[in-house]
Amino acid sequence: MSKNVAIVYWSGTGNTEEMARAVAAGVESAGGTAFVVAVGDFSADGVDGYDALAFGCPAMGAEELESDEFEPVWDECREVIGERPVALFGSYDWGTGEWMETWRADAEAAGVNVVSTVIANNAPDDEALEACSAAGRVLVG
Repeated sequence: MSKNVAIVYWSGTGNTEEMARAVAAGVESAGGTAFVVAVGDFSADGVDGYDALAFGCPAMGAEELESDEFEPVWDECREVIGERPVALFGSYDWGTGEWMETWRADAEAAGVNVVSTVIANNAPDDEALEACSAAGRVLVG
């Protein structure tokens, strides 16, 4: 039976969207079915329709999640994800990628089963895109 994987993302410049598509390619190559969804089209009510999820958001401001659209949806979803495997990904332009470390720690403290994280400095290079694809394969298991 094919695993259904939601890849939910917010992207301001297109970098995180490109990463979302690479996660989807990994899901598909592992025999899963990928559903790439802009965060504005997703809610916690949709979580139960998926076997695994990936969430993508670039670093904003002082290395934090995008607060207007992405973070409210993430906050609702993390409460109902349960034991489903989750990958977190996104791009950043400044700093060291600390937002991802903070995001992962907060997710795990909330009981989220984070199985992979991927970051890219600005536009994802081939290495980052392959890491996204690998994350997709891990989600299918």
